[in-house]
Amino acid sequence: MRRSTPLPEWTAAEFRNAMKSAGVALWMWIIDDDTFVMDEKACDLWQVIDDGDLTFEDLSAKIHPADRERVRTAFTATRAIDGPFEIDFRIITNDETVRWISARGQGNSGDPNTEKMTGIFLDVTGRKQAEEGHELLAGEMSHRVKNLLALASGLTAITARGTETKEAMVSQLTERLSALGRAHDLVRPLPDGQGNAALLGDLFTVLLAPYDDEVAFAGRIRVAVPRMGLGEKSATSLALVIHELATNSLKYGALSVEQGLLDVSGEIEDGVVEIVWTEHGGPVAEAPQFSEGFGSKLVQRTVGGHLGGSISYEWAATGLVVRLRMKEDRLSA
Repeated sequence: MRRSTPLPEWTAAEFRNAMKSAGVALWMWIIDDDTFVMDEKACDLWQVIDDGDLTFEDLSAKIHPADRERVRTAFTATRAIDGPFEIDFRIITNDETVRWISARGQGNSGDPNTEKMTGIFLDVTGRKQAEEGHELLAGEMSHRVKNLLALASGLTAITARGTETKEAMVSQLTERLSALGRAHDLVRPLPDGQGNAALLGDLFTVLLAPYDDEVAFAGRIRVAVPRMGLGEKSATSLALVIHELATNSLKYGALSVEQGLLDVSGEIEDGVVEIVWTEHGGPVAEAPQFSEGFGSKLVQRTVGGHLGGSISYEWAATGLVVRLRMKEDRLSA
């Protein structure tokens, strides 16, 4: 049905309320004298004062160094273009917080004689962080799938070395893969309300169980760490690190050969928990010659970020030695 009455005109107040609810900030760039004019919302977003002398270079100083030249080039190019444009970039606020800004506007305001550009700023930090989170999650999931395939292959190989019949091999391999499944459950977040996730020693024992058993390789893995409880988040983060170290050991280190041994020890001193992961009897440990892979970056980020600690590697001829140092209160929280 065709509408019989005309739509009402927007009042200035209604227009401002709509802009405010959408988080829209207004700006105008007078190209002749490089003056930037912004409304209150835009000034708050950039954390600047528009005293009439605000210039494009003033704003450029607040743009993230990695984006600054790209933004300058884009704005310079659009000065001669009659039409819409859009660009996303980062700015650094006065408290060193990084925000993502989307600048959208109209070159020359549709009139080449005006010599000015008008547009809006939108704070798109939330959307950009979500996109980065999705990309990180996709990369992490891909990495874990590849690791699981490598683990299955490695466990099959070490099981074959210690069994004489196919029936024994099937039995032991099934037990190992089942243990791997239980260990994998510890590398994902736990539901809220489950209390402390595990004891430190139990976490290592469960995660390393797939690489040891009661027959062929009994005693090749020894765990002697302080008795302490772990919080849910720290248990998940530390499990991820242990899982990555064990996977690499099975691929390249002591757990990749029959005679290899792994010793995990630890102590608490002055509120700092130090875990030493020592491999013996495996291939000669050599530092990577190329840039770190996703797994190494994941471990560094997890230890340095979530656990508030540090990790170091010693590529000794006798085997790899990894030292983890973490604050006791961060692990128990």
